[in-house]
Amino acid sequence: MTALTTRSGLLQRTLRNLRAGWQSIAGDGYDAVAASTRPDLPEEDAEKLRSQMRDCLENRGGEVSARAKAAALGQVYLALDATGRQRFLEVMANDFDTDPNTVDSAIDRVRGAKDAATRQNAEAALRDALEAPRMRLLRQFNDLPDGVKFLVDMRAELLDLARADPALKGLEQDLKHILTSWFDIGFLELRRIAWEAAPAALLERLIAYEAVHAIEGWDDLKNRLDSDRRCFAYFHPRMPDEPLIFVEVALVNGIVGNVRSLLDEAAPAEDPGSADTAIFYSISNTQKGLGGISFGNFLIKRVAATLSQEFRNLKTFATLSPIPGFRKWLDAEIGAGATGLVLSGERTALKDAAGTSGKGALKALLAEADWWQDPAKSAALEVPLRRLAARYLVEAKGRNDRARDPVAHFHLSNGATVERLNWLGDTSENGLRQSAGMMVNYLYALDHIEDNHEAYTSEGRVAVSSTLRGLLKS
Repeated sequence: MTALTTRSGLLQRTLRNLRAGWQSIAGDGYDAVAASTRPDLPEEDAEKLRSQMRDCLENRGGEVSARAKAAALGQVYLALDATGRQRFLEVMANDFDTDPNTVDSAIDRVRGAKDAATRQNAEAALRDALEAPRMRLLRQFNDLPDGVKFLVDMRAELLDLARADPALKGLEQDLKHILTSWFDIGFLELRRIAWEAAPAALLERLIAYEAVHAIEGWDDLKNRLDSDRRCFAYFHPRMPDEPLIFVEVALVNGIVGNVRSLLDEAAPAEDPGSADTAIFYSISNTQKGLGGISFGNFLIKRVAATLSQEFRNLKTFATLSPIPGFRKWLDAEIGAGATGLVLSGERTALKDAAGTSGKGALKALLAEADWWQDPAKSAALEVPLRRLAARYLVEAKGRNDRARDPVAHFHLSNGATVERLNWLGDTSENGLRQSAGMMVNYLYALDHIEDNHEAYTSEGRVAVSSTLRGLLKS
């Protein structure tokens, strides 16, 4: 059973449940079977769809009628194939956008207001004009069973389509605005996932959604839920069966630097009561449709507090994290001919290991698939790559002058310190491709989390251990 197969099965099951549930709400006015015979939404059907959307916006009838119309509209979307769903979204994006003339007129009234009361009324009218009618259509799904999940999945589809279509980008941003107001750490419920107590469907989801270190099957999953492990998930009250984030934790002694040893199924379980360290080794966002929407900046602190209550011996809270953007950044730096990547004292060892007398030894060695298995090549690469990874994590900037690496940005936003680099901490194919096999420990010192968070979010200042600072100065 692969994660992809499991994820596909879960999706089909969700779609069947939605169709069945919404069919009963929609009533006899909608024939899902008939609609599914034209799944690509030809133009004559698209015109009927426009009429159906307008009918939803007219608000004729009471709450029962409104829910039935929304359910029928949702059923149309669920009956379509990928082409038909794209056309459905295009109709919503293009035909139910803001009216430019109404917006311009409202702006003119704001500019022409002669007193405070008139301006206040004009600004209210402008706010109304700036909200596209499609926003009201989208909100109507919220009142349906699993309607929030439906909208999250709709945005997941839009994220891909919107790259090539400005109108769909506008619809995606509208949907993001709605979802952002519904998802925040204050709304989320934290639950422990235990092998003995969790429903099978939830365990399936954990296998399907694990995004950092793939779960190979039920035995691997059982190992990750053993007595010296903990797994937690965050849930939203309107998506009670759909975890938003999984957090996997190992209870050990001392900070761990190698993920293979941490996940070794043959290793005996340790006594969790004697553990002094909690290692967060996998944090997976499960809902693509919530990409770019922050749940808040204290997700890990909340899990750490829960663990502290259960295990009084825990003194250290740290991660064992990938560095997913390092090789991409380094390859770009090498390609651009950046200076200072290799120091003079490192150059000879790299050339000797690569068997070349010219430039490009660093690039040549990294191009070899098994370089990490050769002691001489690994030793030659270790010093420069540690230093360059430290530079990448602490100094390389992305959007808004924040950490370029997405995992680093997440943990720094949550108040962590960049603590330690681990050479060959993940020698899987993915680990070598993304980060030259390196992993990083982010330390969550509970007394400093809020100060670190404020320094990073307000000034972009990264909390760094003395060991990492030493690498940056080398």
